[in-house]
Amino acid sequence: MNVAAMHTTHTSRALRVNEKAANLDALQLHASPQAEPTPPPSHAVVRIAAAAVNPSDVKATLGLMPQAVWPRTPGRDFAGTVVSGPSEWIGREVYGSGGDIGITRDGSHARYLVLPEQALRAKPRGISMDEAGAVGVPFVTAYEGFRRSGMPQAGQTVLVLGANGKVGQAAVQLASQAGARVIAVQRRAGPFEGFASGPVDVIDARHHADVGAQVRELTDGRGAHIVYNTVGSAYFEAANKAMAKGATQIFIATHERAVPFDIFAFYRGMHTYVGIDSLAMDCIASTAQLDAMREGFERGTLKPFPVARSFTLDDAIDAYRLVLSGSTDRVVLRP
Repeated sequence: MNVAAMHTTHTSRALRVNEKAANLDALQLHASPQAEPTPPPSHAVVRIAAAAVNPSDVKATLGLMPQAVWPRTPGRDFAGTVVSGPSEWIGREVYGSGGDIGITRDGSHARYLVLPEQALRAKPRGISMDEAGAVGVPFVTAYEGFRRSGMPQAGQTVLVLGANGKVGQAAVQLASQAGARVIAVQRRAGPFEGFASGPVDVIDARHHADVGAQVRELTDGRGAHIVYNTVGSAYFEAANKAMAKGATQIFIATHERAVPFDIFAFYRGMHTYVGIDSLAMDCIASTAQLDAMREGFERGTLKPFPVARSFTLDDAIDAYRLVLSGSTDRVVLRP
């Protein structure tokens, strides 16, 4: 484990990863000098104030994302100030995310980030740079799942499996904001009071062996109209059992790639399955999704994640280790 910080007269730096690492202990993160870039036509330079460390950021530095390029600067989420580019954007605070940023091109774990002009979106009023820099991947993923499945509506029931995770928490908030009834399934303590704009029914899976049956009981036998399965295989059977007639189930991850699948129950239930890969959404598409949620953040019906800790680039390996350990804390780098 090593962070090589080059102590020179340069104050602006960027994390660099040059090759895959077998594990976090072998990962080499270099905090290298970074001159302020000159943006190409139709691009802008953002001076980063805060950038979240996501599990996908860490996994990509370990070579677990096949599309990742080397060498590069990691980091998918960001918040900062436009310092060069289109005159109408200079000096404005922006935020965003992208499946390409930090994966197939240099990312946000740096002082400066070059973006297409189309990826610029104003930071919501009333939330901090740290908070804005930490909403990207989870909220974009949650929103895209609902967009693809049909946005939640008042009168519907939305079941969120894995509601402790950040995507699960974002899905709870979005469904609650839409006026749907929300049932959140979790495996540890974590009340949702004050973290959604409406009441949330919580099922602790540690104390309910049959989650599907519990959902049926809570819905008078009808089941859920939308099931957001953030875990995948672990809840596959329970999710199918909990689906109402004509319901949709959303997948973003899994532990096991193969699961038992009852085709008869699938077509008789008139069910739809939707798969989401946020890495396939570039910074233009991702920030457009965030912009669709900006009003919710500004009026308070959507709440940014509390940022538990911030790290400098010199301490980035500690932030990466914390995230990869499974910590539920939201952490950011402040380049």
